[in-house]
This record gives sequence, structure tokens and C-alpha cells, in this order.
Amino acid sequence: MIDYLRINQANWNSRVPVHVASDYYDVAGFKAGGSALRAFELEEVGDVAGRRLAHLQCHLGLDTLSWARLGAEVTGLDFSDAAIEQARGIAAECGLPARFVTADVYDAPQALGETYDIVYTGVGALVWLPDLTRWAETVAALLRPGGFLYLAEFHPFTNVLDDDTGTRVVRDYFDRTPQVWEYPHTYTGDDVLEHQTSVQFDHGLGDVVSAVAAAGLRVEFLHEHDHTLFRRFATLVEADGYRVPDGAPRIPLMYSLRASAG
Repeated sequence: MIDYLRINQANWNSRVPVHVASDYYDVAGFKAGGSALRAFELEEVGDVAGRRLAHLQCHLGLDTLSWARLGAEVTGLDFSDAAIEQARGIAAECGLPARFVTADVYDAPQALGETYDIVYTGVGALVWLPDLTRWAETVAALLRPGGFLYLAEFHPFTNVLDDDTGTRVVRDYFDRTPQVWEYPHTYTGDDVLEHQTSVQFDHGLGDVVSAVAAAGLRVEFLHEHDHTLFRRFATLVEADGYRVPDGAPRIPLMYSLRASAG
């Protein structure tokens, strides 16, 4: 199998300085008191005050620290040492208590050595993981009895549609072949990356739900959303996120899932 972990670590380490400086992440706005969380996440997760929360694949830690601002006792984990260094710096500058650990997500139970009330995974995370069964088992191992997983993600259906209109099926939804990409930029702008190769893995919605259930977690809800965080298709319009224009048939652009431990 291709050495996806080494390739992706190099790619994400080279993205970190670009992301920190970008308007997309708006690190300055966060330091000034902003939040990186979406309204539907806040509603669906609920009150986190006093609860222990682990954020897997936390990147710069802005989502992690947003939960800390709401009273959670947070731990963030990411395989990019450059990202974790930034996350620790942002936490210190903001005066927010947080623990950040550098490790592969599959090694989280050993790397963290603790269990949590909430395991949170933010958008754009699962596409970097080849084995969802192992991921779900990792999540289950991190949860205390009565705790829950909360996952917010881009809907996999969007990956089969053409990038211009989002109306034509041009890719195979069931293709699970690793996708090797050579792309000079990241999603935040035109800066050229030092390491431009990445490896991604497509997973269907059924793959996610089945992996979570097989790990012994009880699915509480699966919500599909008609909006997303960026102009995924050229035809989307900005309206409380990005959506299809009024009058056009809607498609699922994101989803969220919550599943509890016994």
C-alpha cells in the first residue's frame, strides 16, 4: 500500500504556514474572541461546560479551542507536528487551557491515555483515513460510558458531481481506490506548497454509519444539510454558508452524526 501517512504528513506540514496566514482560518479573528464552530454543531452537541472533549485531526486547533471557550476541557490530536505547534501557541496567546498531542489518529488511545465525554471530529477529516472500521474502534476506545461521538463532514455525494454545476454525475460513488493528487495549492489560496502530493480515500455515507455501529456505538441521529462552508460548485450562492440558488433542486452538501457509547 502507498505510504499515505508519510506523504500526507509532509503535505499538511507544508500547508500549516499558509493556513495560519489565510483569511479562511482568520487566526487573528479567533484570537480576538471569535469561534470556528458552525451554528448547527453548537446546537447538536449542546452544552459542553465541564465536559472532557477530544478533537481528533484538530489541525490548528481553532475548533478545539472554540469548545474550550465554551467551558469544555479539551484535548486536540493531529499527525502534523507543525499544526500542533501552532495550536499550542494560539492556546497560550489566548489564555485557553488545552492539551495538544502529535500522533496518528489510529494511535489516539495510546497517545492520549485518557477517556472522554465527547469525541469530536470536524469537517474534512475522514477523507484522509483509509480504514473507517479502525477509526470507529479508536473513537469507541476513547469514549467513557454515556459519552458520544460527534462528527460533522462534507457529504460524500458531492464528490460524484461535476465541479462546475454540481448537476452531472461524473465519478463513481462506490470507487474506494486511493486517490493520489498532485496539486500545488491548498484550499485557502494560491500559495505554492513545498510538498504537493496527497493521498485521499473516499467513503460513502453507509461506510461511515456501518463502521460506527460495528464499533458498538448507538447512532442517535444522522442529519443531512443543504449548505456547506465554501463554494463547492461554481453555481452555489452565498447565503448563510453556500447553497444552491433559490428554486433549484437541493442536494446534500454536509452531514452530521452523533453516536453514543453504552
